[in-house]
Amino acid sequence: MDKRCIFSPNGAPAAGPYSHAVAAGNLLFVSGQVSVARDGSGPVRGTIQEEARQVLGNLKVILDDAGSGMEHVVKVTAFLADMSHFAAFNEVYKEFFPAEFPARTCVQAGRLPLDFLVEVEAVAVLPGA
Repeated sequence: MDKRCIFSPNGAPAAGPYSHAVAAGNLLFVSGQVSVARDGSGPVRGTIQEEARQVLGNLKVILDDAGSGMEHVVKVTAFLADMSHFAAFNEVYKEFFPAEFPARTCVQAGRLPLDFLVEVEAVAVLPGA
């Protein structure tokens, strides 16, 4: 199985030595996304809802650029800085995944990069691969 590193021209700039995503066979593994502006202007701070919308929007752009999409996501891992944000995160999550929800794990992290409130990574199918 070949491995192909994906750079998303419309995605938020990577803050370290990692790819936006990696394609392997017909699967796409998207790196954890945080609340960073896609124009490179840096962190987008706000409530858990605001950060979650930015994070999931960043995820969507990478999936789209890679030839997949939110409807092809099969697994999500969400890291919350505080599990008391679980219900508020779920409300935003349902805006991006309204039906046929992917499998998901949601955990409280001891600390997220740059003290963000949420980070989300995903695995998706690459249609036609």
